Amino acid sequence: QVQLVESGGGSVQAGGSLRLSCVASGYAFNMACMVWFRQAPGKEREAVAGIDSDTSESYTDSVKDRFTISKDNAKNTLYLQMDNLKPEDTAIYYCAAELVAFCRGGFARGANAMDYWGKGTQVTVSS
Repeated sequence: QVQLVESGGGSVQAGGSLRLSCVASGYAFNMACMVWFRQAPGKEREAVAGIDSDTSESYTDSVKDRFTISKDNAKNTLYLQMDNLKPEDTAIYYCAAELVAFCRGGFARGANAMDYWGKGTQVTVSS
């Protein structure tokens, strides 16, 4: 069955960095839109970054120039490099997959388009 397993979360001070990983199994990794979401306490889940089949990247405005999404198809792994972290980045981070033959625009379609979700990894940024 499809599984998405996130890791790499933790507690850092503002200005620090973390790299999240999401290992996928149970489907053809390169045939999916992959998106990182996050949910902070009391807030709605939001899309943070997405990557298409042609490796086009999309980001929400608040993380542009600080976060970088990437993937390694050989390792079935999605990454999120997070630099210059801010307290407002504190949230549970989830990776999600929309299974499609060729992904284009998955980030824009949002959470309702995703077929599978990981359980999340906590990121806490202190000031």
